[in-house]
Amino acid sequence: MTDKRQAVHFLISGGLSVQRACALLHLHRSTFRYAAHPRDDTQTVTHMQRLAAQHPRYGYRRMHILLNQTEHVNHKRVRRLWRKHRLQVRRVVRKRLRRERPARLLAAYPGHIWAYDFVEDALADGRKVYILTVMDEFTREGLALDVAQSPSSERVIGVLTALVAQHGAPGYLRSDNGAEFVARAVQVWLAECGVQTLYIEPGKPWQNGKEERFNGTVRDECLNLHVFSSLAEAHVRLSAFRQHYNTERPHSRLGYLTPLAFKSAWLEAQAKLSNPNIPT
Repeated sequence: MTDKRQAVHFLISGGLSVQRACALLHLHRSTFRYAAHPRDDTQTVTHMQRLAAQHPRYGYRRMHILLNQTEHVNHKRVRRLWRKHRLQVRRVVRKRLRRERPARLLAAYPGHIWAYDFVEDALADGRKVYILTVMDEFTREGLALDVAQSPSSERVIGVLTALVAQHGAPGYLRSDNGAEFVARAVQVWLAECGVQTLYIEPGKPWQNGKEERFNGTVRDECLNLHVFSSLAEAHVRLSAFRQHYNTERPHSRLGYLTPLAFKSAWLEAQAKLSNPNIPT
């Protein structure tokens, strides 16, 4: 519109009448003659700023209602001034204090920390079975895949007794808070063996991540590939899978060594460190 007014002024200066110049540029004469009268918004803005300070979570719509209690202000004018003077509601970001959590104990050598859990599956006839999985967190070796139709503390103790006889007692056992793992009989047995417990927080399976990954591998590469007709078949297939897992399956977290190959290489390296005279 400003450009058209300037063009009308140019034509008028060239000798045309106002009527003819406005007609040529399709500009109404009243629009050409209109002179803006800037409104002094100082008082209104001051009032808005004061109200905004009193009510920092109010938007311009509520501000319009409050302003009209003392003066008549169009809501479009309130919105324009609200934006121009940056009175928009600011987002409040609450800083939460982060609690210091104790660092999770990590396995430092074979037999340092074992982890165990139950994995649920079903036979071909629909009967549920529970696989007790036990693994060494340092070497990722699958120590046990024991299958039965029910979980119990007696079964846990039986499996652990056999493993301790074969491998020696671990320093720690990590698990969730399942009834079979926190049972008093299990606690007494672990104390007698000198094994300390590491329980993860309820609802946080990632705190037992290595065991969870082992369980996922067992399910993906064994349980999902077979439908067991009996407990005996489940036992045979799970035993074969554990043998394959420990001796043939490359593990990405072990530099693609198998768990037993990694364990052997680690023990050999430790032996050389303790006795430098051992030939390479």
